[in-house]
Amino acid sequence: MQVAIKVENVSHKFGDRVALDNITLQVMTGEMYGLLGPNGGGKTTLFRMLCTMLPPTQGTIHLLGKSTSTSAVRAHIGVVFQHPSLDARLTVSENLRHQGHLYGMKGRLLSQRIEEVLNMMSLTDRAKDRVEVLSGGLQRRVELCKSLLHHPEILVFDEPCTGLDPGARRRFWDDLDTLRQTYGTTLVLTTHFIEEAERCDRIGILDRGQLIAEGTPEALKRTVGCEVITLETRDSKSLQLQIEKILDRDVQILDGQVRIVCDDGQRLLAKLYPLLREEVQAMTLSVPTLEDVFVQRTGHGFKVEDQ
Repeated sequence: MQVAIKVENVSHKFGDRVALDNITLQVMTGEMYGLLGPNGGGKTTLFRMLCTMLPPTQGTIHLLGKSTSTSAVRAHIGVVFQHPSLDARLTVSENLRHQGHLYGMKGRLLSQRIEEVLNMMSLTDRAKDRVEVLSGGLQRRVELCKSLLHHPEILVFDEPCTGLDPGARRRFWDDLDTLRQTYGTTLVLTTHFIEEAERCDRIGILDRGQLIAEGTPEALKRTVGCEVITLETRDSKSLQLQIEKILDRDVQILDGQVRIVCDDGQRLLAKLYPLLREEVQAMTLSVPTLEDVFVQRTGHGFKVEDQ
């Protein structure tokens, strides 16, 4: 398997603020790679670099062996932005035709490509509809058609499912699976949705400009432990101190709840419940999630806030 994207020692600053801090990662050809993290983690900055919209302050990025500092690399990538880039007053076909012109496509070739991508995304019957009458999910599929017109080898998405309802999200992910099966396209997406990151082959977790973890979702979750106990209480600090004394180990407080990572949750619950039942309002035993990986690596919760 070949390397499609190589990011080496990339850092970037906006004034005094460090947006990316010495990021190194690779994405293989045909892989779906997710950049997961809360807002402000550095995802969008790296997205803009992969799209050649922003040069790094230091370090290098190569796509298919070509530096993002050269305009020639743009012919090989497709981009789907977080915010709509369609002209709502034009029809679906008109939007696609104008996009094709930007890539120097015209005539019969462009018409054939428009027909192909509309058919792939099941939008042939909506070709003459103005974009403004389409649902959010259908508009997102038209955005995907735009990015596919020139047969890109790499597709880069910024928060692709923002604003979509659950049904439209599922359809969008089916569309991505179709792309991989049909063309073997390399996909890179930014997201703050844990469930989206779970569907990627590999993910890189970003926080405050740093790559804090990387790997397959399952491998990352295994680094946390087998199980996670969450205890709800009125006085989390008091409960934390009691449990630390009983277990002789550090215990976390997250969002007002006491959290214990362990390998034998049922046995531990059976031990703690008789001792703490007066102070505990609810006990939950679950398997680790990618959010647990984030908490373990950073010491704080995965909070998505407005930038």
